[in-house]
Amino acid sequence: MVRRILLRAAVFVVPGSALWALLPLVASRRLGLGAGGYGVLLGALGVGAVAGALVLPRVRRVLSTNRLLLLAGLLYAGVLLVLALVPAPAVAVAALVPAGLAWMTVLSSVNAAMQLFLPGWVRARGLSVYQMVFAGGQALGAVAWGALGEVTGLVGALTAAAVVMAVGALSVLLWPLRETRGVDRDPAIYWPEPHLALEPHPRGGPVLVTVSYTVHPERQAEFVEAMRAVGRSRRRTGAMRWGLFRTGERTHGFVEVYQVPSWEEHLRQHGGRLTGADRAVEERARALAEDDVRVNHLLPADPD
Repeated sequence: MVRRILLRAAVFVVPGSALWALLPLVASRRLGLGAGGYGVLLGALGVGAVAGALVLPRVRRVLSTNRLLLLAGLLYAGVLLVLALVPAPAVAVAALVPAGLAWMTVLSSVNAAMQLFLPGWVRARGLSVYQMVFAGGQALGAVAWGALGEVTGLVGALTAAAVVMAVGALSVLLWPLRETRGVDRDPAIYWPEPHLALEPHPRGGPVLVTVSYTVHPERQAEFVEAMRAVGRSRRRTGAMRWGLFRTGERTHGFVEVYQVPSWEEHLRQHGGRLTGADRAVEERARALAEDDVRVNHLLPADPD
């Protein structure tokens, strides 16, 4: 989900940066405006952004996030085309108002999706990656569109940016954001404390955790499907590798195996990284198995 959110940010910001990078040239070369005219164009963008902040809460009641991203991306692409093809100051000012609205719509929607999806323990790191993608996309995009403008001219660069923006907006139909409303991201401490005969070093590792299940044949297909969500939960909370296996000696046996970097990292899974959503997917899988679920912790034989 985080990768999908970052993808949606990148496919909008990279072509969208063409407007910010090339707007001074649009003002001076295409529209014949000076510093005051350029300020008016920026003001139109600001008016659109403010308008977007005011109307977005109402719009979100009737449109899904994916529909908003699609419409905002196509609207922004249309504005880029207008700036490329219509050298009229009044038309440019009018077009930049919806561009500001579209910019605000996409960035606020993607930012909100990131914050709502990430659990508290990793939210700061996730948002820092989002900011890197956002700022890096603007910087790289500005360089790319400026270089393209040197080769194809201002009209060609703006037209190319509009096409890329439209394709990126339409890609939401293939790679939509998953709905996260109602997903419980509050911390949930529900794993029992591990009781070991050995005393592992906190930083010793890697640690291999195995969970053995017994599943009736009629439920096995549904169990395997449910365990896919469990695997995503394990990897999201610290596992480097995860797998689900059948036991060759027992037709009813399944073994879940996942590896964490250290014992300390595994204890963090026990003590605060899991959320209510993780608990829900794990309970769904365990409800399909028998009661004799067994957990083993495999520690390095050579502590060095």
